[in-house]
Amino acid sequence: MDFLAEHSPELLPGRRTLPPVQGAVEVPHGTTIVAASFPGGVVLAGDRRATMGNMIAQRDIEKVFPADEYSAVGIAGTAGLAVEMVRLFQLELEHFEKVEGTQLSLEGKANRLSTMIRGNLGMAMQGLAVVPLFAGWDVDREKGRIFSYDVTGGRSEEHGYAATGSGSLFARGSMKKLYREDLSERQAVTLVVQALYDAADDDSATGGPDVARRIYPIVTVITEDGYRRLTETEASDVSRSVLERRLDQPDGPRAELL
Repeated sequence: MDFLAEHSPELLPGRRTLPPVQGAVEVPHGTTIVAASFPGGVVLAGDRRATMGNMIAQRDIEKVFPADEYSAVGIAGTAGLAVEMVRLFQLELEHFEKVEGTQLSLEGKANRLSTMIRGNLGMAMQGLAVVPLFAGWDVDREKGRIFSYDVTGGRSEEHGYAATGSGSLFARGSMKKLYREDLSERQAVTLVVQALYDAADDDSATGGPDVARRIYPIVTVITEDGYRRLTETEASDVSRSVLERRLDQPDGPRAELL
C-alpha cells in the first residue's frame, strides 16, 4: 500500500478520481455480516445477497474472506471496492510476514485495516463506502476477538458479538437474545446463522438460506488451529436446523440454542 501510494497512487481504491455524474450511481452492495465469540475462538459469517437499489444484483456473492491463517474479514458496502480492499489487505499481511519473518499481531492487523478504510474516505463521501467486520484468533491473548469499523476508519473492539450492514440492527437484536459467554462452537455457528435468518426476515437486502438453489450463508470459524470455512454440507445442515425450528416457532425462537 505504501509502495503504491508513492509510485502509483491512482491505483489505490480510495485515490481514484470519479467522473462527474448526474444523480446516484447504482452499484452492487454487500449487506449483512455477523460475528460471535466463544471460549475456543470466533465465528464470522455473512449472507449471500448483493443488491443494486431495489434489485437483487447477485444471489451467491461471497462476503467473508480469510485475511491470513488466524483472521478473516467480512465486507459490507460497495462490493467491488470492498473485494479490492480485502485483496490488498491479504497481500499486506503476507508481505509483512515474508519481510519480518513473523505474523503481525491481531491488534496490528486491525489497525492496518483501519488505515485502509480511512484511505477510502473520499469514495465513502461519494456514496461508495466500505464497512467491514474483522475477526480473528489472538495468539498472544489466546482468545477470539472482533473489531468493527465506521466509514472514517474508526475502530471498535466488540465483546461477545457484532454485526454490520443493512440488516445489522435485526441481527444484533437476535444475537443479544441468544448469546451466552459459554457457547460451544456448534452453538456459536447456530447463533450467527439464526441472526442472519432474522435479519433476512426484516431486511429485504439480506438473503436468507435459499434451499431451492442450495445457497447458504458463508460461515467461518477461527480458533487456535487457524481459519476454517464450513463446507457446503455443514452450512446446509445448520441452516436447515434453523429453518425447521422456525417452522415450529414462526414468530421467533425462544432464548435457547441447539
